[in-house]
Amino acid sequence: MDPTPGNSPDYSSYLLEGDNSGYATESGLVVPVVTRAGDEPADTGQSAGATRISGISIQHTPATRLWFGKVGNEPGYRSVPHHHGEAETGGCVLSGRGRIYFGAKFADYVDLTEGDWVFVPPFMPHVECNLDRNRPLTWMTTRTPENIVVNLPEVPDAELPDWLERP
Repeated sequence: MDPTPGNSPDYSSYLLEGDNSGYATESGLVVPVVTRAGDEPADTGQSAGATRISGISIQHTPATRLWFGKVGNEPGYRSVPHHHGEAETGGCVLSGRGRIYFGAKFADYVDLTEGDWVFVPPFMPHVECNLDRNRPLTWMTTRTPENIVVNLPEVPDAELPDWLERP
């Protein structure tokens, strides 16, 4: 069909591939679900030093296999060690500079800056850090199936390589 103005496509014959009836409203319609800015629930898994708010989750949308939210670390702060159970985690740094410690005794780390993407495998213990002592760090994060957060015993700042010496 020609997409130029005046030649609107005819969607009356549109056939859905697959069954999405489980996402239908009470009226039977399947529609996008919007979580408005400022209305995101904060009653999700948390770790000290990191704040997570849900944009999309099983708690307030029809989603059943996805958690998508915003994670923030205040200037200079870091999370406690934790992992996300069976969940695969993907993240993108929206603003700030981040670091993720991982490995034996959290001896290894990767640094991230605005626009960087990261994948954290299931069950991988890690610590999420804000390298900047003056600006917040904000990540967009997604997990499947849900925002699983398993907090682990704390590790002293002095045991994290290059943490105390960061600029």
